[in-house]
Amino acid sequence: MKKIFIAISLSIISLSVMSQKIIPLYAGQPPHALPCNCKESIIYDNNIRITSFVTQPTLGIYLPAVSDASRAAVLICPGGGYQILADSHEGDDVAKVFNSYGIAAFVLKYRLPNDSCMTHKDIVPLQDAQQALLMIRTHAKEWNINTDKVGIIGFSAGGHLAASVSVHFNDDYTQNPQHISLRPSFSLLIYPVISFTDSLTHMGSRDNLIGKSPSADRIHYYSNEQQVTAQTPPAFLVHATNDDVVKVDNSIVYFKALEDYHIPAEMHIYEKGGHGFGLHNPTTKEDWMQTAIHWLISQQLITGNIVPTNN
Repeated sequence: MKKIFIAISLSIISLSVMSQKIIPLYAGQPPHALPCNCKESIIYDNNIRITSFVTQPTLGIYLPAVSDASRAAVLICPGGGYQILADSHEGDDVAKVFNSYGIAAFVLKYRLPNDSCMTHKDIVPLQDAQQALLMIRTHAKEWNINTDKVGIIGFSAGGHLAASVSVHFNDDYTQNPQHISLRPSFSLLIYPVISFTDSLTHMGSRDNLIGKSPSADRIHYYSNEQQVTAQTPPAFLVHATNDDVVKVDNSIVYFKALEDYHIPAEMHIYEKGGHGFGLHNPTTKEDWMQTAIHWLISQQLITGNIVPTNN
């Protein structure tokens, strides 16, 4: 039913960040890596951590003190136009809220496309997200996760990545000899870049991922509203009408594509809020995350109380 409201055994690396644990996404050198001189950089802008030049992807693991009854999990993809990662307010902070609802959370620090540091830069973020899903499901018993309840959330360009994972799960870019499912159980897409068409795309995200002169095939492949099938997972979308970075029509066309295939979806479009507000749209009292939890429960994707607990 559609609703729309307008208004692998890996060594543990200990790092002095907010995540409980951080593990490398690959046991050795990441696929398609080239020798390069780029060094990862972290700055803070208005107390928001911004990470640049990511060439060594990792997975931040946040496990709740008490798991919800369905043992759900979510992979988190921060945004940043495929140029940076806003990985505190669209990553770590989000993971902690999921934990408060008893949901395991995993923050993906995916590689940022860079011609000097990798080949096939256009598939590298998608490859990293698929590898993260593979890792979560491979370690499901260890992390007390139900493999049928592993979803994905993405913000802005991270929303494009989450949507790409949701429509291209049959295009396996990982080493997956056991053929573990790479399909997310659900997706939460927050002010997402969806389309790479000229009229809708965030051009910076498109240029960074597939270049300034992309082929029509690449534009079509990463225009996720054109890739929806009957197998695409259910989605919950959040956007603001006055978003002047990523047009609200990105969410609308994806919602309509899901509707065409009778896929459960819910979309919340705020009048105001702009872009990049993370967990809190300052123009409304609605808590979109709590609303998303309601939706996940209504879809029987998670169970439990919608009141968060302290971890």
